[in-house]
Amino acid sequence: MSTITTALEQPVEGRLLRHIDWRGAFWVASGVPALVLFSIGGIAGTTGTLAFLIWTVSMIMGFLQSFTYAEIAGLFPNKSGGASIYGATAWLRYSKFIAPLSVWCNWFAWSPVLSLGCSIAAAYILNALAPLPIFTDTSPEVAAYIAAHAGTSAADAIAAVTAAATPLIRTWTLYGHTLGPVSFTLNATFFIGALLMLIIFSIQHRGILGTANVQKYIGLLVIIPMLIVGLVPIFTGQINWANFSPLVPLAAAYAPEPGAWNIAGWTLVLGGMFIAAWSTYGFETAVCYTSEFKNPGTDTFKAIFYSGLLCMLLFILVPFTFQGVLGLNGMLATPIVDGSGVADALAGMVGGGQLIHSLLVMLMILALVLCIMTAMAGSSRTLYQGSVDGWLPRYLSHVNEHGAPTRAMWTDLIFNLIVLAIASADATSFFFILAVSNCGYIIFNFLNLNAGWIHRMDNGHIERPWRAPSWLLGVGAIFAYVNAIFMGAGAKVWNPMALWAGLITAALIIPVFCFRHYIQDKGKFPDHMLADLGMKSSDLRVKKAGILPYLTLVAGVVVMLLANWFFVI
Repeated sequence: MSTITTALEQPVEGRLLRHIDWRGAFWVASGVPALVLFSIGGIAGTTGTLAFLIWTVSMIMGFLQSFTYAEIAGLFPNKSGGASIYGATAWLRYSKFIAPLSVWCNWFAWSPVLSLGCSIAAAYILNALAPLPIFTDTSPEVAAYIAAHAGTSAADAIAAVTAAATPLIRTWTLYGHTLGPVSFTLNATFFIGALLMLIIFSIQHRGILGTANVQKYIGLLVIIPMLIVGLVPIFTGQINWANFSPLVPLAAAYAPEPGAWNIAGWTLVLGGMFIAAWSTYGFETAVCYTSEFKNPGTDTFKAIFYSGLLCMLLFILVPFTFQGVLGLNGMLATPIVDGSGVADALAGMVGGGQLIHSLLVMLMILALVLCIMTAMAGSSRTLYQGSVDGWLPRYLSHVNEHGAPTRAMWTDLIFNLIVLAIASADATSFFFILAVSNCGYIIFNFLNLNAGWIHRMDNGHIERPWRAPSWLLGVGAIFAYVNAIFMGAGAKVWNPMALWAGLITAALIIPVFCFRHYIQDKGKFPDHMLADLGMKSSDLRVKKAGILPYLTLVAGVVVMLLANWFFVI
């Protein structure tokens, strides 16, 4: 009863409702495995035959890290928003500005899933409705072109014929421009993606119970086909074991020549680990809904644990089969690298004719819709709880009659319409957005993996519904620095400006937080912010961890900068 009372006492216009158990959170998080569709081509293009190992190692790291998040989530039965909210409270004793950095970085890491997912889904839809024509040097159209243009090579003739036969909708653009390291465009991909985003918004508007019910059925329609795609080629003997050797990095990204385990090779590998983390660590979103669990004490651990097992299976199985069937040259094909042809490739691995192929492509589109719904549900709750706890502007703390944080959702939607225009331009812009958002995700993970042991030292007296083994907390703290290496060394693989753009984006929380804390709240945090810990603001003066958190931050920055300096392509 005290748990519910604390929630009711929060001075907000509404509150999230306790409508789901761990199964509901599992289905909401079931969209995470579809994140493999975002970067499976890009990782294959930069790491070559090592791609399946990149996914496997990254997923194992994500699973081990999740136990830290499961413990600290149990400390806050009345908060939503995920691990970033729970970890921010650990850092609050040591800096007012580091704590909101965790919340902010988690949001701008998760939120672009909406725009990036919609851009890929739109590309799949365009491929289905207005496919690009395919010509070879033996095609009658090519022969006719060469006959009419004497001296033209077959390659030039194919390019000319393809351009002439390409559906107008694929080249139509209302407006486009270049801005710094990226381009943006209002083309067919943008408008189809925007429509998908609005449909998903309308579903989320019904609240978490309605979202979970919808995602349960979509999840079944997605998880089963992904298992089929992962297993059928193994049982039908399509796996070519030669596609997994030699286990060396590429000599250069997007080129089939094998390289060596030198600095340039390691840089490409670390770039793969950097971008894979954005997908494989994502199931931590299962603990975003603690204040909406009927029994947060038991539901929290179950939600993240079983979501992790599902991701462990699919993030290892699908890339393995993908590489085993396609091989290096197949994975380096342009439609695979830019992501637009991944659904066709996965469907083609199963066989079964055009009907089965079309059905599987449709299910891959549903998979993207599922992960977009997951992202909107999680990122909007991060904004909502960040507002309730005094990190972000007050207007974000509003919820509607269904318990949905609608103002946070609208903020997500508007932000992602802008990002969608960038992601729709080309593969370079797409991966720039992905890399920048992942810088935020690595910063969030660094802060929250260390929040585990900080909470143990400062709040060790508080009962935990589930307590992680101490060695797992230690592993998580070590992985925080490994992730810092991934970011420092790997972000440049995707764009030379990605790391610095990510750090600048992270720093934008400073004026946002100052506006809320010093202008709206006059320098005081809401009284209820620390209620779950049985604390008051005055208790924050006690710092049992001493200077260790500060040393941790300095060491993290040093590790990142050294990795950026040492690892070069």
